[in-house]
Amino acid sequence: MAISRAQLLKELLPGLNALFGMEYARYGEEHKEIYETETSERSFEEETKLSGFSAAPVKNEGSAIAYDNAQEAWSTRYTHETIALGFSITEEAIEDNLYDSLSARYTKSLARAMAYTKQVKAASVINNGFSGSYLGGDGVSLFGNNSVGTRVGHPLVNGGVNYNSPTTGVDLNETSLENAVIQIAAWTDERGLLIAAKPRKLIVPPALMFTAKRLLDTELRVATADNDINALKQMGAIPEGYTVNHFLTDSNAWFLMTDVPNGLKHFERSALTNSMDGDFDTGNVRYKARERYSFGWSDPLGIWGSAGA
Repeated sequence: MAISRAQLLKELLPGLNALFGMEYARYGEEHKEIYETETSERSFEEETKLSGFSAAPVKNEGSAIAYDNAQEAWSTRYTHETIALGFSITEEAIEDNLYDSLSARYTKSLARAMAYTKQVKAASVINNGFSGSYLGGDGVSLFGNNSVGTRVGHPLVNGGVNYNSPTTGVDLNETSLENAVIQIAAWTDERGLLIAAKPRKLIVPPALMFTAKRLLDTELRVATADNDINALKQMGAIPEGYTVNHFLTDSNAWFLMTDVPNGLKHFERSALTNSMDGDFDTGNVRYKARERYSFGWSDPLGIWGSAGA
């Protein structure tokens, strides 16, 4: 007895969805090392950074208490994009019993395509972080460059500036990594109060993974003949170690994720869904995947970066 199209769809769909999920997970997880993920129920999300308050003063006996006003420093908008792709299996392929092998191969390819797009979009926020063409809510790029590419830092309500990049790009080595940790520790909030920020994790492209391993995991200092300890390791300066992101486009650039909250964010408007149906006119069976999301940053101090020398 020939199998009907409805039966075919019913039999194929669960297996294809499982196959898609396994293949997607293999390629689609690197952004989780960088971004906080939140759900969204609107076409866009907007987050406003508040200035907070100045340092609390001493209240003298009998005097009135001092009041302060928090200010809106700036806002960031996340506009969600719909990402979708599908494939079809012809009626003739189904008729010739080729649907099983074809659908398995096509499903894996579809999963890779969807995962690839997501990782490229996630990494593009960092890859474009030094470009004056991609400005944030505070009017400068993720790493503090203005519209013409000059390093100006992130302006504060009190007139000060925070820098989340070196004065000039530096390659990843012991000295540059230690200097980055020191620079991060000096960050203040919008009112100039020290926030005691710390790095959490080193993000590197594949070209720097061996350098990262030596810097963070060796007991003694790298490339020296003395017996000094590796202070970065002994002090736990980068507590979450390092991770490799294969979608970073600059082989010399490296980045530090920090413990500053509300840094780089991924909003999920619609989770990944898969569906399958038959086309009456052509007799083809179609399978598609769709998701809707956005990537960006709310507080640029969630990351520190160097473009390399």
